[in-house]
Amino acid sequence: MRVLPCADSGLLVELDDLDQVRALHAALEADPPDGVTDFVPAARTLLLRLDPAAADAAGIEQAVRSVRPGEVSTQDSELLRIPVVYDGADLEEVAMLTGLTECEVVEEHTGTEWTVAFGGFAPGFGYLTGGSPRLEVPRRAESRTRVPVGAVGLAGTFSGVYPRESPGGWQLIGRTELRMWDVARDPPALLRPGVRVRFEEAE
Repeated sequence: MRVLPCADSGLLVELDDLDQVRALHAALEADPPDGVTDFVPAARTLLLRLDPAAADAAGIEQAVRSVRPGEVSTQDSELLRIPVVYDGADLEEVAMLTGLTECEVVEEHTGTEWTVAFGGFAPGFGYLTGGSPRLEVPRRAESRTRVPVGAVGLAGTFSGVYPRESPGGWQLIGRTELRMWDVARDPPALLRPGVRVRFEEAE
């Protein structure tokens, strides 16, 4: 673990892997040190945003280092069901890469529960983990300049849903009409760290 100052009011905790990030995040959220206003997890880091008027950065760093994270449980977390039409442009490619049929790709994607590990890339984009290891595929060799809003994709061990039209290099397997990001909603993002997700094949 490395703890680094970040700008004028933050601490960046560098860890070995995503499992360590999730465990530390869960432990600190359950008992946040005084002066911490927010946590921002990523693949191998956890950013602590501090109240510059009240936070003791040295004391918070000591508190972080003293934490002994346990197992991460999302059993009581919010469950979001996402209906998907599985007609993505890369569905055939994913089937070839995994050695599955297209129907089996859909079965694997809908057959396990995913969890939002962290957000990034664009507002409302969540990196989902915990899916079937049979669906691990590389990013596309060449990114698309335009991925439509609501596209459901795979990359590495992650799945995700594009919250808006944007460039992207994930393997697209389907699409959903559910809006991932809406500034008129509270909170705006459906996919927030800790939220559990079940993909369901749309009728």
